[in-house]
Amino acid sequence: MAVIAVAGATGYIGGRLVPLLLEANHEVRVLTRNRQKLRDVPWRDQVEITVGSIEDPQTAQELCHSADIVYYLVHSMSGDRRTGANFERVERLCARNLSKAAREAGVKRLIYLSGLHPQGQLSRHLASRTEVGEILLSSGTPTAVLQAGLVIGSGSASFEMVRHLTDVLPVMPAPKWVLNKIQPIAVRDALHYLVGACQLPAGLNRTLDIGGPEVLSYAQMMRTYAEAANFRQPVVLPLPVLTPWLAAQWVNLVTPVPRSLAIPLVESLQHDCVASENDIAAYIPEPDGGLTPYKRAVQLALHKIEADTVETTWATAHAVSAPAEPLPSDPEWAGLTVFTDERSKTTAAPASEVWKVMEGIGGANGYYSLPFAWTVRGWMDKLAGGVGLSRGRRSNNSLQLNDAVDWWRVETLERGTLLRLRAEMIVPGRAWLEFEVAPLHPDRPEEGSVFRQRAIFFPRGLSGRLYWLAVLPFHGIIFKNMANRITAAASQRP
Repeated sequence: MAVIAVAGATGYIGGRLVPLLLEANHEVRVLTRNRQKLRDVPWRDQVEITVGSIEDPQTAQELCHSADIVYYLVHSMSGDRRTGANFERVERLCARNLSKAAREAGVKRLIYLSGLHPQGQLSRHLASRTEVGEILLSSGTPTAVLQAGLVIGSGSASFEMVRHLTDVLPVMPAPKWVLNKIQPIAVRDALHYLVGACQLPAGLNRTLDIGGPEVLSYAQMMRTYAEAANFRQPVVLPLPVLTPWLAAQWVNLVTPVPRSLAIPLVESLQHDCVASENDIAAYIPEPDGGLTPYKRAVQLALHKIEADTVETTWATAHAVSAPAEPLPSDPEWAGLTVFTDERSKTTAAPASEVWKVMEGIGGANGYYSLPFAWTVRGWMDKLAGGVGLSRGRRSNNSLQLNDAVDWWRVETLERGTLLRLRAEMIVPGRAWLEFEVAPLHPDRPEEGSVFRQRAIFFPRGLSGRLYWLAVLPFHGIIFKNMANRITAAASQRP
């Protein structure tokens, strides 16, 4: 058993790696900026939590203290407006802080997940990830930099990009890089190598390429996805005129991936990304049954989506903006400009049934009012570079704190009573949508309930005020119908 620290435990890979480390009887410490983000994960009470950011040297020291192994799973491809154009500086600072803290704490091994990349000119994001690996390798602490291809699994950004492009477009005009060679890897195989890296020889300090058993073009990946999903084969038309920037706008419009994440994803596909060696085989054996073929990885991902058992998603891992301040409590609103739309509805349905409808809002279930208007607003957000409505939900029926719900994020979740969603759409201000339910008679909970709904908007400047006035006529219809139909749906539940 080892003491293992994980930076990036709330991410797509980290959220799946931590339970595997716990299953292997390791003692696990995780890093998060906000302790509440881990409140609803099933392994929350089995780990030690360090709160803070690797940008802070003190936090890096706390994370590494007494640790035998440190996983570094933090990447800049997050769409985080907080770092913006300075992401290279931030990644460099974090890598140096971790390197120094690990060396001073006597950490025996660092493990970093990077990406496969060709020699020569790289995109800014790939170049930054390569630089981070080099900083860690020169840290004085033995480091394994695992360089992976596109990770294919339920909820991964790469898989969602393939899935939506194939689902939506029977004929796809595409940039010529769709013919470049890629070596995708199933998420289960990437996790297998990450867990196995704990047992690497003590002094090993190098990069190790990891990839699946096949080398494909992006066009072949889309056609194979269509075959696995029983869809018609898409017609892919490579066009030399589509620049990476234009291709990213196209990906932003057609898939749930926002422009801020689509750009680095697209840029990473400009060249062949294939493993240059298979030295990992000398240290970590392949999983039982061998590496997962791409088509099988797609089938496994689709099965998890259909079974509603997706553990982590890129949307939960990657906030579209820096975490907003929590909604101020009502007494603190005094002196602030705030607009609200409040609705209240009494229903014969018990609070437990109303809650089930509340918890299932968004995604495939929609918003119970004027779906066309929500669709139009979603496309407006997409055109502005936002996430729109196609990001969906991790689960159709249940929510966890910090889950993404279309263009919202779950900010407050008091199960059975209160759900507050914070907007991550592009809007001139800060917005929330809040639902609350309580029994009509606390001593007789089966005899009806009171449902309350509130939209809250803190405008930013004149544009924010004009925005609220422009949408106010639609709110009168949308929010009234929403309250009526949510309570009606709860009354009709068996």
